[in-house]
Amino acid sequence: MSELNNNTAPQQNEELQNIVCPENLVHSKPALLNDQTMHYCPGCSHGVVHKLIAEVIEEMGMAEKTIGVSPVGCAVFAYRYIDIDWQEAAHGRAPAVATASKRLWPDRLVFTYQGDGDLGCIGTAEAIHALNRGENITIIFVNNAIYGMTGGQMAPTTLLGMKTATCPDGRQADLHGYPIKMTELAAQLDGTAYVTRQSVHSVPAIRKAKKAIRKAFENSMAGKGSNLVEIVGTCSSGWKMTPEKANAWMEQHMFAHYHVGDLKDTEVNREPVKL
Repeated sequence: MSELNNNTAPQQNEELQNIVCPENLVHSKPALLNDQTMHYCPGCSHGVVHKLIAEVIEEMGMAEKTIGVSPVGCAVFAYRYIDIDWQEAAHGRAPAVATASKRLWPDRLVFTYQGDGDLGCIGTAEAIHALNRGENITIIFVNNAIYGMTGGQMAPTTLLGMKTATCPDGRQADLHGYPIKMTELAAQLDGTAYVTRQSVHSVPAIRKAKKAIRKAFENSMAGKGSNLVEIVGTCSSGWKMTPEKANAWMEQHMFAHYHVGDLKDTEVNREPVKL
């Protein structure tokens, strides 16, 4: 038996080496993702979006010519994870910083990475005016309908009836107003070239989201105007659900209000969705 084991071990190792070779590679970690343990909660959409951004930048060959801008929010530590040049911005001011960066270095790929509280509340004016000016930047907007970083408070995008730490009985229109649709607003602006809403809750959705990010980045580099890519995401901790239930809840409730798909694409002469 010992002799048999000695003879089969080399054969098994050789078979394994034949399988584990570059031409058989199915998936690998993006080269631009650093070896850092992410601080995001299990099931959070941010990690997937980070991966897609890293892949697109690498595939475009723009690793040395990309500037990311991250303000306050769940993604405040994005600079730890994606190996490109980053700038930190004050809460809500990322589009202003991105505007300056792109105008100073027009050959750079410049994008912001913002949450719904940052973009839809304190940074509304910055975002709207940068998009309306047609700045050649891309805004990546992750919308999980809650302030995930600071304790689960109601956000501008919180759905009617949705419970949060600051509206424990659910959001009420007469008391809190209505959830704002930033992407629909952006689609009406003359300066925007591409406005889309995607998600990353399934493999097909992830593929569509990656294509959308790539298109927005290419528009930015081609000088076609400003671009907004909204990602409808989950917040398992804030929603107090398992990742699986959070995805199901998002499909059932979030997508009914925040419809997924392209809202405006000037490249194919698609008219913006009317409010």
